[in-house]
Amino acid sequence: MKKQILSGREEFNSILPEYGRRKLLTYADSIRELADSFKETENNREHLLEEADTDRRDYIWQKRLSENKELMVEHLQEMAQIMTQLAEEARKCVPMGERRFKQISHALREVDIQLKNLYLIENEIGRMEVSLTMRNARKNTLSAEEIGDLLSVLLNMRLVSAQDNAIFIGADWQTFYYVEEARYHVLTGVAKAVKETERVSGDNYVFFETGTGNLTAVLSDGMGSGDKACNDSTMVVELMQKFLEAGFQMEMAIQMINSALLAGGENTNISTLDLCSLDLYSGECRFVKVGSASSFIKRQHLVDRISAGNLPLGIFQKPDMEAVGRALMDGDYIIMVSDGIMDALSQGIGEDMLPELIGNTNLENPGEMANAILNFSIQQSRGRIRDDMTVLVIGIWKKEQ
Repeated sequence: MKKQILSGREEFNSILPEYGRRKLLTYADSIRELADSFKETENNREHLLEEADTDRRDYIWQKRLSENKELMVEHLQEMAQIMTQLAEEARKCVPMGERRFKQISHALREVDIQLKNLYLIENEIGRMEVSLTMRNARKNTLSAEEIGDLLSVLLNMRLVSAQDNAIFIGADWQTFYYVEEARYHVLTGVAKAVKETERVSGDNYVFFETGTGNLTAVLSDGMGSGDKACNDSTMVVELMQKFLEAGFQMEMAIQMINSALLAGGENTNISTLDLCSLDLYSGECRFVKVGSASSFIKRQHLVDRISAGNLPLGIFQKPDMEAVGRALMDGDYIIMVSDGIMDALSQGIGEDMLPELIGNTNLENPGEMANAILNFSIQQSRGRIRDDMTVLVIGIWKKEQ
């Protein structure tokens, strides 16, 4: 058995061999060189363009081409950075004694699970991960989540199944990954109202995980209302989710989405972006706003307002982003709203009343809180819904140990 465990560790070391790491770095260097060549060619072309006697139409066309090439250079540089980070990502295998390995293997056999390899891995930020190669020796149904509960007891650490694991343990050998459970859990609530003259809302939103223990909320308000506004905000929300899940940095993702809106040409495509990224291990959250309405953090009866004074996406070649970080505590709430909420409040006692309303509410369910804010806003505009209105509420609580 001792020989089998050691050979398993050797197999672990070959998962990311030095050859593969160097190959990734070589690809990254090649992409950077390609970006530099684009940049050098563009600088030379701009110099010739300044010296040439060109008419206004040709100059505008050349200027737009130059801006598109600059964006391509930035995209190539971002791809190279992602590949470099992947190649240099640090993982450390934590040794496991033979006796402990036998205990875990025996416990899994008790539920008809055969264990081939097991590794304790410490990632670059110090959190533990567990990798198991196993199979189900019987036809009984055992889920990856149930195995995670068993491992939590055996290893004396709270583990949850990774997102990309299969749901059930099959008859073939398969590798499953488990990670430390986050300290906090969340509940979300949403309330929406469509402009009274339209069929669909120009507001769109999404909640998604960009990794274990990270929740991201995105809210976008398309300019105007109806199908056009809905299409624009849908594109912002969907692209933001895809880019962040693919590993792009937030700033680059926003830049690419802004370029996609600008590509509409004569058709004006303008949308706000309101994003909140929440780390469920530390309780840290980060707001990124581009032309969006204020957001709020409720802590008992105290309310922190997060605002930005920039313009929406789709106006300038380089979007103006404002980022704000906050540390959350057990029982806090995050409230994100679209412009329609603020516009409705301005018809009544004013939008400055919203923080007071949020602070005074004793509602604990995020869905009920979202509905209360929406209904209050509609009342302030005398029952009229002059613009699309959306309220997102996220409640965060510490898990019991």
